[in-house]
Amino acid sequence: MGESTLQWRRVHPVTPAVRGWKVLAVVLVIIAQQVSVNVRSAQDVVEAVGLLPVVGVIALVVLIGTGYAVLAWRMTRFAVDAEAVYLQTGVLFRQQRTARLDRVQAIDVVQPILARILGLAELKLEVAGGADSAVQLAFLKESDAQRLRNELLARAAGVSFGTEESPEAPVAPERPLYEVPPTRLVGSLVLSVPTLLVVVGAVALAVIVVPLGVSGLLVGLIPAGLGVAAYYWGRFSKEFNFRAAQSPDGIRLRHGLLESRAQTVPPGRVQAVQLTQGLLWRRKDWWRVQINVAGYGLTEQDTESVLLPVGSRHEALVALWLVLPDLGTDDPRALLDAALSGQDQDCGFTTSPRRAIWLDPWSWRRNGYALTERAFLARSGRFVRRLVVVPHERTQSLGLVQGPVQRRLGVASVALHSTPGPVVPTVPHQDAMGARHLVGEQAHRARTARASAGPERWMLELQAEAAATRTAPPDPGVGPSASPEPGVGPSAPPEPGVGPSAPPEPAGPSGSDVR
Repeated sequence: MGESTLQWRRVHPVTPAVRGWKVLAVVLVIIAQQVSVNVRSAQDVVEAVGLLPVVGVIALVVLIGTGYAVLAWRMTRFAVDAEAVYLQTGVLFRQQRTARLDRVQAIDVVQPILARILGLAELKLEVAGGADSAVQLAFLKESDAQRLRNELLARAAGVSFGTEESPEAPVAPERPLYEVPPTRLVGSLVLSVPTLLVVVGAVALAVIVVPLGVSGLLVGLIPAGLGVAAYYWGRFSKEFNFRAAQSPDGIRLRHGLLESRAQTVPPGRVQAVQLTQGLLWRRKDWWRVQINVAGYGLTEQDTESVLLPVGSRHEALVALWLVLPDLGTDDPRALLDAALSGQDQDCGFTTSPRRAIWLDPWSWRRNGYALTERAFLARSGRFVRRLVVVPHERTQSLGLVQGPVQRRLGVASVALHSTPGPVVPTVPHQDAMGARHLVGEQAHRARTARASAGPERWMLELQAEAAATRTAPPDPGVGPSASPEPGVGPSAPPEPGVGPSAPPEPAGPSGSDVR
């Protein structure tokens, strides 16, 4: 479809007001900083020129910022066709961004607190094109944002609509799977490694300050304390009320206290999964699950890459099942238990040789890997346990790393290169010959998996089921108004780690090879 035939639309007219308050906030912060530095000078300025001119200057700055926001809104428009989403922005310099639907990695509906009060939402499309490749449509009415989300997911999945048979994009049902209570979230923060470091630092500081009486040192630590408080508040507010659901259009995640975020990650878009357990979580058997998705965040604080902030082993395995329903092994639960808390060669894991004790005296018996028909599993860590799972077709490339000490000991490390994210798949300190064999074996498995992967059209089955339902004769005794229970999908998830024999078709860059 040519650009002249596109139906361009504008974002909500209240958008300048939602964005404009930031200008006022910045002005007030600057004034507060200047006044706090020199109160006497601020008083002299007010006495010299009067209060009214000062207020007028502030109002003028806010007016200019608001006017620019209105002009930016007038110059912003977007359009959607069967192939892509187009966004035009810019006042002095015009810019058009195009997000191809076949490259969409995830679609988020974000509601900052002011937008939530006004019933607005931002639609954010993450595409496979780097950290700054997201296309943001801000702001839309919440109902319009949800409707557009369904439309874009349906188009990306290959579902045709807009005809008499399918006038609108299908709304996929969902089944809630797990949620994180606030008490558990607070408990996980209290029992985290940063808390342990803070406590140790506070005790050490008390031992130093009290005998010496160096009270000035406490004043210098105020910024550090504010940073720690910001870390805890960020984790709590972003992961508050975390819920996950299974749907034919992808993995649905909802979370947020002040800023509400509803994420939808289509099937096959997850590149790698990591399950982590800190030392203080071991008694409760809590786990944290993170994922790599092209375009999502790269740091620990980026909640967009979190599939489960904190949960039981059962919930963590359910989260893994959402990404990879079939591990390709006869006894997946035993394999996963060995991967999460085992050591040595349990369930076919290949671990580091004994000579690696010189490089990793604590974890050499646990560091290892296992290969199944569907995925590569790498476990590591004695005090902080980690399990990384990478579907074979998601392997971007492989690397063999061997430092001088490793060469002398006859060991090497293997790295699986994934998209940027919090998950870094590595297998440290393996036997050198075994590491070379692993690189060749995994490269072969990755090529084979990608060759058998078809196009991503995961909602065609949903459309076919809907069409069959419309044409099927009614069940005797069931009236026409009867409908299935809301939120119930086609089947319940099996025991974690045991999935259907036909996993969802993976998506990703076709034709790429392993280096």
